[in-house]
Amino acid sequence: MTAEILCVGTELLLGNVVNTNAAFLGRELAAIGIFTYYQSVVGDNAARLKECLALSFSRSDIAIVTGGLGPTYDDLTKETVAGYFGLEMEMHEESLERLKKFFAQFGREMTPNNYKQAMMPKGCAVFQNNYGSAPGLAVSGNGKTAIMLPGPPREMEPMYREEAKPFLLKKQSGKALVSKTLNIFGMGESSVEHRLGEMMRSSANPTIAPYAKEGEVELRVTASGRNEGECLKLIEPAIEKIKSEIGEFVYGIDAKSLQSAVVSKLREKNLTLATAESCTGGLIGKRITEIAGSSKVYLGGIISYANSVKTSQLGVSERTLAQHGAVSEQTALAMCEGAAKNLGADIGISTTGIAGPDGGTKEKPVGLVWVGLYFDDKKNGTLTHRAMKLNLARHMYRDEREMIRYMASSNALCEILKLLG
Repeated sequence: MTAEILCVGTELLLGNVVNTNAAFLGRELAAIGIFTYYQSVVGDNAARLKECLALSFSRSDIAIVTGGLGPTYDDLTKETVAGYFGLEMEMHEESLERLKKFFAQFGREMTPNNYKQAMMPKGCAVFQNNYGSAPGLAVSGNGKTAIMLPGPPREMEPMYREEAKPFLLKKQSGKALVSKTLNIFGMGESSVEHRLGEMMRSSANPTIAPYAKEGEVELRVTASGRNEGECLKLIEPAIEKIKSEIGEFVYGIDAKSLQSAVVSKLREKNLTLATAESCTGGLIGKRITEIAGSSKVYLGGIISYANSVKTSQLGVSERTLAQHGAVSEQTALAMCEGAAKNLGADIGISTTGIAGPDGGTKEKPVGLVWVGLYFDDKKNGTLTHRAMKLNLARHMYRDEREMIRYMASSNALCEILKLLG
């Protein structure tokens, strides 16, 4: 069974609103074995929407349409779909009563145009909206089905899970589609394809496809089968083969981000972390604290932009700064040790570098970054104290400075993951 995602809204075409609905629905449909080969966006125009519906149904069994269910004159989705299927509109009394209660609950006036939201194509299946005013619905005819959901993600996502998904499960063919994503850092997309190209081209079930993502690569392994268990049995050998080829660059499977993987590993190992940041200006700490539960493992950080802070707060000696400079292996090593000891953490990570656009020299160009790592493993009686040199300038980004800072923070997070194994 195939579906096409059709998102309605002129604001999407103009770029005023980011279309997250398509990404959400693509993932959700794949999880229940419904294949999507096309996605479309159309403005609030009945004629163009009707054209898109016709095209969708020429190549797919189901059209999942988001947006255009509101009370205003340009919300035309229901009326257009009803016209396509040759259905009359009628008042759905249950939806009307729910709308009246919705407005009364919040002490708001229900204006005449809100009645439009309770008008439905005759004989449709109606989906309750527990998070807003616009009901959703489904219409079927001639072997085709249109499912209409509200545009706002806060309404669309729960309605899909609670109403549309059960509706689709009754229709779907009984096949499952399961994906696992390998998270890769330290290899570009072209390098991944070069190392795994033959495997990617020869694999039919599961399929293997790379996706570039903010300095990382995601390698998605997707299998189809009768159920989830059968799919996983197909996926597991492929993942093991990939890891045997490029395992040193794989930092997780289905990890949401580098920082989420770090927090998860620290919690698993019952270890704590402190940061000492110069060129990244607190970016490592920001990324870590984006993750719920990070307070159990992240003690805090020192943003030591000035040399005086490096000496007073982190214990970097004046002699080290005079002999080697702030951007050096020696300073990075002293910073991470100082962060761990002064904040009482098991692990210290540091960054010091030249993010630019000014400040570089021939010996220390823009993009030079040192990442320091300190871990006094008292349990095993070992000490890890090392620094990594990075040259992050690419001279191809509009905001090269921000790219350097972000990639420095990513490399620092990856160093922690390498340490923790």
